[in-house]
Amino acid sequence: MAGINRRQFLKQAGVSVLMAALPATITAAEKPSLPNIVYILADDMGYGDVACLNKDCRIPTPHMDRLAKEGMIFTDAHSGSAVCTPTRYGILTGRYCWRTRLKSGVLWGYSPALIEDGRMTVASLLKKHGYATACVGKWHLGLGRAEKTDYGKPLRPGPNDVGFDYFFGIPASLDMTPYCYIENDRPTQMPTDTIDASPSPAMWRGGPVSPDFKHEEVMDAFLEKTVAFIDRCAKRTPAKPFFVYMPLAAPHTPIVPTKPFLGKSGIGVYGDFVMQTDWTIGQVVDALERNELAENTLVIVTSDNGCSPEADYKALAAHGHNPSYIFRGHKADIFEGGHRIPFIARWPGRIKAASRCDETICLTDLMATAAEIVGDNLPADAGEDSVSMLGALLGKANGTPLREATVHHSINGSFSIRQGRWKLELCGGSGGWSYPRPEVAKKQNLPPVQLYDLSKDIGEKENVYAEHPDVVERLTSLLEKYKQQGHSRRDI
Repeated sequence: MAGINRRQFLKQAGVSVLMAALPATITAAEKPSLPNIVYILADDMGYGDVACLNKDCRIPTPHMDRLAKEGMIFTDAHSGSAVCTPTRYGILTGRYCWRTRLKSGVLWGYSPALIEDGRMTVASLLKKHGYATACVGKWHLGLGRAEKTDYGKPLRPGPNDVGFDYFFGIPASLDMTPYCYIENDRPTQMPTDTIDASPSPAMWRGGPVSPDFKHEEVMDAFLEKTVAFIDRCAKRTPAKPFFVYMPLAAPHTPIVPTKPFLGKSGIGVYGDFVMQTDWTIGQVVDALERNELAENTLVIVTSDNGCSPEADYKALAAHGHNPSYIFRGHKADIFEGGHRIPFIARWPGRIKAASRCDETICLTDLMATAAEIVGDNLPADAGEDSVSMLGALLGKANGTPLREATVHHSINGSFSIRQGRWKLELCGGSGGWSYPRPEVAKKQNLPPVQLYDLSKDIGEKENVYAEHPDVVERLTSLLEKYKQQGHSRRDI
């Protein structure tokens, strides 16, 4: 086998070779290189905001559409939570966030770090396997251990302590104080100035801001730093794989598209901001191609949860656009609109072009997927709720569902569990911001349990819990099992 060339070897051995250590008889020159991984996370972008996923989408998204044409779309992808912070924790750790101290809501700009000391992350896993790692964008996972973060001191623990060689970004959401850029563990400038609150749609809270910070410039700053990191990696000798986690700040509030995008969508500033998000994604892909890295790079584009009502659903509907597509609810809700999200993956030569997958996946699954890509096994105390989707990405599905079940969480801490066609929601209303809100559901004395057969009722309109007590009991027991045993992975 020592004389076989790399192309012949890959053709004969198949994709599985990438996932396991090669025999010692294979020379270093013949060993296939590990792929670069670029993970782009939009903020509050709905399933219906991407044209290739929604035939009635009124927002042009040519760059995401191109990735879909050259790769795979997932129609049943979910965030672990219907809001920002918990989803980000799950993405990086492969663990549901409700297992942490954060049982509801999100963190703020002065909150302490949420990721526990010593916990494996996707970044630390890949770094162990020789990857250069960078996070550029919205962190929103807390900084330091003090009850209130002191920006005058090194911001540790932070991204550099959970596996990222390089970090550039903002502390939390773009509408949360303090407003400042952080590079690695320090602000680029201290937030010594003050900014007044701004109303919707350019909604941000008033408070401390640094002199070099302007809300409308943040997306371009993220793009510049991401492209610079890719350029540096491309020039590195010897070459090494890289992982870029790029959590964007758009189209979350403040909805502040830059001048080149104003008015371009024809349906308002939210549509314009989605277009800027799409363009930003395209520029990252262009950087990969310019550096001749695209062929060996897995690019994933997704969103942290559903679209926010701040997008103004009523105004968008007047133009025939629904950010939640056919799903009920939106960001913060236990309903599908809260956590069913766009998910597009491209990996030339590995993922079949213009393909589609209807498997249920969760953003916690990045951890196990990365582990399988590098041929590693997750220990029992890492990625407790992560299931590799690599087989699905590569079109190697064996007919068995990837996940036994998937747990969802709303902003107020309400639970839902999905298994196949059945979705059980352990609350009387939305658990979030759409009707009926929790207080309304309580006042109306709505049943405390909702069960929907998504194969017949994707809009979650008919609660059939009374007709299927066996399903309610089975899924309730499974959820309780996941809580008590501390994991949902079946291999632990």
